[in-house]
Amino acid sequence: MDRDIDSLRARFSDVVTSEAELRAVAGEAHQRALDKVVRVIDAHSRRFIAAAPFVFIASTGADGAMDVSPKGDPAGFVTVLDDRTLAIPDRPGNRRFDTFRNVLQNPAVGLIFLIPGVTYTLRISGTAVIVRDAGLRAEMAVNGRAPDHVLVVAVGEVLSHCPKCMVRSGLWRPEAWPDLADVPSFAETLIAHADLGESVAAVEESMAASIRERLY
Repeated sequence: MDRDIDSLRARFSDVVTSEAELRAVAGEAHQRALDKVVRVIDAHSRRFIAAAPFVFIASTGADGAMDVSPKGDPAGFVTVLDDRTLAIPDRPGNRRFDTFRNVLQNPAVGLIFLIPGVTYTLRISGTAVIVRDAGLRAEMAVNGRAPDHVLVVAVGEVLSHCPKCMVRSGLWRPEAWPDLADVPSFAETLIAHADLGESVAAVEESMAASIRERLY
């Protein structure tokens, strides 16, 4: 990895290597941005989590390799167990278990909660464990199907993230969305990346069947 960094830096003539260099250009953070970090899931954060149908989970393996996994379910699928603890159900997927394998080596995680139409996000960082407690899994059942595992997060920091990135991207404004004509389908990408000897139609049908049969 050090060789990769050295090679990357060598490609550019003006590379920032210290926080002092950052601050020389951008200045100091506004005090309000520093003060907004809290250590508990307060009433405002609870309301946001209760309305969020989507969360990104960032984790790091023992070798430093990063992963960011998206998780989605009906709004409020992440359960606030108490003001310092969250529970996130793991639904049937591709069984790669990237987040879980990382957490087994390094418990540190970062979360970003999204609500469609809301132009700010909620960020939480902490440490996680993987649990199979029957009672907790039963509480998180959907359509009669309980998750096999639950990621339980001990909260370290909670903060809201300002809406500038949402406004700039036009994420929730359909009129600002890009033309999708040149975007490859998931099936096309999967065939190319996994070197599959299957047709697009066959892969799309396989994925559709997986959604019908294994969504929960």
